[in-house]
Amino acid sequence: MRLWERSRIIAAASALLIVGAAAPARADEVEQVVNGGFDGTADPFWSTSNTAIELVDGQACADVPGGTTNRWDVGIGQNDIDLIAGETYRFSFDASGTAGHVVRAITGLAVDPYDTYFEQSPVLGDRQHYEYTFTAGVDTDQAQVAFQIGGSADPWRFCVDDVSLVGGVPPEVYEPDTGPRVRVNQVVYLSSGPKAATLVSDATAALPWQLTDAAGAVVAHGLTRPYGIDASSGQYVHTIDFSSYTRAGKGYSVVADGETSRSFDIGGDAYERLRADALKFYYTQRSGIEIRDDLRPGYARPAGHVDVAPNQGDGDVPCQAGVCDYTLDVRGGWYDAGDHGKYVVNGGITVGELLSEYEQSRDVRKTSLDIPESGDRTPDILDEVRWELEFLLKMQAPSGMVHHKIHDAAWTGLPLLPSQDPQPRELHPVSTAATLNLAAVAAQAARVYQQYDAAFAARALQAARTAYTAAATNPIAYAPESDGVGGGAYNDTNVGDEFYWAAAELYLTTGERRFADDVLASPVHTADVFGQGAFDWASTAGAARLDLALVPNRLPGLSSVKASVVQAAEKYLAVQAAHPYGVTYAPANNMWDWGSNSAVLNNLVVISAAHQLTGKRKYRDGVLTGLDYLFGRNALNISYVTGYGEVSSQNEHSRWYAAELDPSLPHPPTGTLAGGANSSIQDPYAQSKISGCVGQFCYIDDIQSWSTNEEAINWNAALARVSGYVAELS
Repeated sequence: MRLWERSRIIAAASALLIVGAAAPARADEVEQVVNGGFDGTADPFWSTSNTAIELVDGQACADVPGGTTNRWDVGIGQNDIDLIAGETYRFSFDASGTAGHVVRAITGLAVDPYDTYFEQSPVLGDRQHYEYTFTAGVDTDQAQVAFQIGGSADPWRFCVDDVSLVGGVPPEVYEPDTGPRVRVNQVVYLSSGPKAATLVSDATAALPWQLTDAAGAVVAHGLTRPYGIDASSGQYVHTIDFSSYTRAGKGYSVVADGETSRSFDIGGDAYERLRADALKFYYTQRSGIEIRDDLRPGYARPAGHVDVAPNQGDGDVPCQAGVCDYTLDVRGGWYDAGDHGKYVVNGGITVGELLSEYEQSRDVRKTSLDIPESGDRTPDILDEVRWELEFLLKMQAPSGMVHHKIHDAAWTGLPLLPSQDPQPRELHPVSTAATLNLAAVAAQAARVYQQYDAAFAARALQAARTAYTAAATNPIAYAPESDGVGGGAYNDTNVGDEFYWAAAELYLTTGERRFADDVLASPVHTADVFGQGAFDWASTAGAARLDLALVPNRLPGLSSVKASVVQAAEKYLAVQAAHPYGVTYAPANNMWDWGSNSAVLNNLVVISAAHQLTGKRKYRDGVLTGLDYLFGRNALNISYVTGYGEVSSQNEHSRWYAAELDPSLPHPPTGTLAGGANSSIQDPYAQSKISGCVGQFCYIDDIQSWSTNEEAINWNAALARVSGYVAELS
């Protein structure tokens, strides 16, 4: 019996655990499980071939063999379960097991492609009652309930009883815990910077507020400024400004309207630590290398995708059927986000942003990242980025074009360590966008690495030239939207911005007139390229414009380039000034985009560039105010950076940072940025919880919410860049 092993979750569950008696049945509830009490027989439950169901004291028990790899390698369950789309179900059971072991309890599809509709992974011990609810996303008569108990090195014992799946259950109403109504930056305000909080209150008149220190003494006070209804959250809010207080210290709080905020510091040390943590994130995202426990305690794991079973490996990867007649060695690089895929266009914008941080920072070259290469003559940030650059170079085909991505042939399940991924790996077709990404970042790498490794710099520049020429010959090789099985599509049919970016980086590195001519001839060059989000993997013109403005060069009309950056910063400051949460992001129709937190950060990158270009304090202050949103001054009162703030995101969508599903695995590393509010809430878990959400409320900290709560390499690059900029202010 093959159990579910796929990641696409097409229903969602409430994390409700009831210990003790089961909830009373309602008259209209319908039981779907047959013989869940194991009355004299285990039929119609099945077990995998490596265990057997034994009836003991009226419950079903199984001896679980040791030495298996995946949860689904051992299990018991029942097939032929009926589910109705939109119906809410209560899944309950009593279970016990050898202390500390985990059962993965699922409701899923019993046939290929083995989709899951619900899962929870409780840690077992003495017998306990477990009860959850979820809403089905499909109609099927081929579902199953199953208890996956494999993946342990040691043998153990599992028992289960009173298995029930009941339909007709009233859906639960999800209410996020937003804590105190005073919302602050839960991490730190700079002593010399702006300091603001937001109060959620229906009061129409100004209210008194107090700033208290760690001992509870009042150190500042004043009156709130009523704002009215905030469109991004639907809340009635007030603003509290305590910028005049500048004494550094720990444990401050703001008190207003009978509410006390979460605590915060005043000072500046946190931002240097945050820059390091945001950059350290990349080591545990590495593919093709063992992650060492002495460098990342709690995050050690074997190398992934190095041709060691059960991996099929990245050392000799073929193309999808009919795409090419060769194989490539594409070991290395970073896993893109929560899956095991590696994507050139997202890797490209990530590398570009990190190299730009290096070029614009005084101090990042001194930041230790505790990676295997630490201590050589190359700054750690460049050693880490080179891990991805070498992969990007390997993705270049013999034609000079670059393959768009490499990932599994089919989706895999959560949790799953990279080394345990059994899926075949495939190269996907070359694309113009991927080819120009390589041209841009390899050209940038050529000038950055020249002083540390001239041979590598020369190799990178040659690859960039080859890619640029190949893209010019193949300008409309687009990645299709439909190519989304086993990995994200990353489709893009407008590559004018990538041509502009590649030409800009080649010009900045070589100074050659032909690349300057291509920059100046591009219609992108005179356009307003800074939209509601300044730049991202699909819109790279902003990255080009920033480097043209900040990297010394002699491009004709350079003053206009710099002026366009300052004008964009003014636009974002105007958005911020009108926003009661101080956000620089106000999307049309209040439709917050996937990865909105990175849009917030990249808008701050533009404002920081204006500060570099003009020296005007208003831009500096705009960056500082904008960061408050990410660290807790938001509608949900949560810091979106793991480990920063009293309450922070902990369960970002990932196959190996999966403590929510398997307590033996870690949470995401400190310094990981969550994607943030996404009005389209594409994943079924979020749909079941927050449908109809308003702007900022379109987020949920659950590993199953891949559309609001994923982690990603490009998002952390923006976090590292902005936190590094602030670190050098303090």
